[in-house]
Amino acid sequence: MGRNIRKRRSPLAVRAVAASAALAIGGGGLIWANFYASAHEENNSPNTTKAVAAQVATISCPDVGQKLSDVPNQARTEVDGELATLDQQITDAYQRLATTRDAQARDASFVQNSVLGPLKDRRAVIIDRIQLEISRVDGTAPDSLDGLAPCTGTTADQAQTNAGGGWNNNGGQNNNGGQNNGGATASAAPSASAGQPAGNGGQQNGNGGQQAGNGGQAGNGPVAADFVDITKVQPNVSKKARTRAGGSSGTFTSSCGVNANKKFNTDNVIVAPGVTNGAHHLHDYVGNQSNDAFANNDTFAAAQTSCSNQGDKSSYYWPVVRVQNGTQDFDQNNDGGGKEGNVGQIQQAQQAQIKFVGNAKNKVVAMPKFLRIITGDAKTTTNGLANANAHWSCTGFENKVQLTTQYPICPQGSKVVRTFAFQSCWDGQNIDSANHRTHVAFADAQGNCANGFKAIPQLTMRLVYNVPAPTIQNGQVKNAYAVDGFPEQLHKPATDHDDFINVFDVNLMNKVVNCINTGRRCN
Repeated sequence: MGRNIRKRRSPLAVRAVAASAALAIGGGGLIWANFYASAHEENNSPNTTKAVAAQVATISCPDVGQKLSDVPNQARTEVDGELATLDQQITDAYQRLATTRDAQARDASFVQNSVLGPLKDRRAVIIDRIQLEISRVDGTAPDSLDGLAPCTGTTADQAQTNAGGGWNNNGGQNNNGGQNNGGATASAAPSASAGQPAGNGGQQNGNGGQQAGNGGQAGNGPVAADFVDITKVQPNVSKKARTRAGGSSGTFTSSCGVNANKKFNTDNVIVAPGVTNGAHHLHDYVGNQSNDAFANNDTFAAAQTSCSNQGDKSSYYWPVVRVQNGTQDFDQNNDGGGKEGNVGQIQQAQQAQIKFVGNAKNKVVAMPKFLRIITGDAKTTTNGLANANAHWSCTGFENKVQLTTQYPICPQGSKVVRTFAFQSCWDGQNIDSANHRTHVAFADAQGNCANGFKAIPQLTMRLVYNVPAPTIQNGQVKNAYAVDGFPEQLHKPATDHDDFINVFDVNLMNKVVNCINTGRRCN
């Protein structure tokens, strides 16, 4: 997997537009021109607020990568590069959208003619290339790809509802994410903004039209409606399935630290191998210390690890959390950081618990070495919630309330908790798939793995942060915290996700399986 393969896949759009139209703040970094300022000026009226809410807040593009469930191995390197270019195009178009508000106010057709139209043309070129790369190795691209070039402008109100994505208690990943196997993450029922628990409704309504703005220190979120006082949310956590005869109730915990080494990058070697800044947001890394865009299996196997058990060289990585308190961090002028709306003070987790758990109905089999799993969806603001697997809570509330579409405001003495429970069924053959989803799946509520998949140790993660509680005043959130993400995703909590590459040595993986299958608690 050489660097030269990716260098010739340069983005087709120029990023300089954003830089020239942005304002420097705090001695560095970028802030998008905030087109919602008029909603808060003197003489503001409800009609003004409604008009602001109707303006285009972000860009919604079909996720081409999720349609590619069957790409021949010979074409995956090139296809991954083209998909990364599509992401770059959306980023560039969003930056143009965010820095041309004056022009949009003067010309109602500006967004379509100068942002969405050109974006469609550029996307069509890349989608054609993807089809050619697949057909070149005798593969067949989905017929639906031809219709995925157009993008739409999404208003602020639409963005608040995550592109209209509803909660799916049967198919949504979050439903099966952690209820079955005794993991650190309990299954969450519809979260506060999706299901509108009685205790949350008042806060939502109280914010009203003031939520029209993109908000945030960089102008792309979060907003007040993205937060909820957890003490006012009705309990929504379901009971875990009981382990049956023949099931596996043990656990294996791997201690890998909290990224005290400060290993960061904005790459994602799973979805964009060989592409620098393929994630467009910053990741924390624990475990494997050689993970970047150009790492391969040999790199991982030879790497150092932050895990106390040196047999675990797995890579565990997730988007950082930042507090938007007006300060900037080391990446304020970098791609993936301040240049793409990821601003504020990076928070180091106080705890990062990594635990593998069993299956309520079946014994588990060993994970294959170099298995890749992504849980959650970084693009739920435009994709909807079908693949969401974000769980936000507070210490003292984890067994009662888990949120997906809102960040919790924790009471004094309580800390913010992010938890993840990864897919725990494997197809028995592949360490990855073209869309990085179809080779693994969640067990159902009873622990069954469908379609002949095999139960594997389920990775669960629990991250604890000591962040100051945000405050909401006059419909505005102050001292907000948010997870890093693609700029057009507006820092919504549902976009939280987590990544894993298994690099356990064979002996240690066998120990993990044995501990889990025999009901022991191992470290």
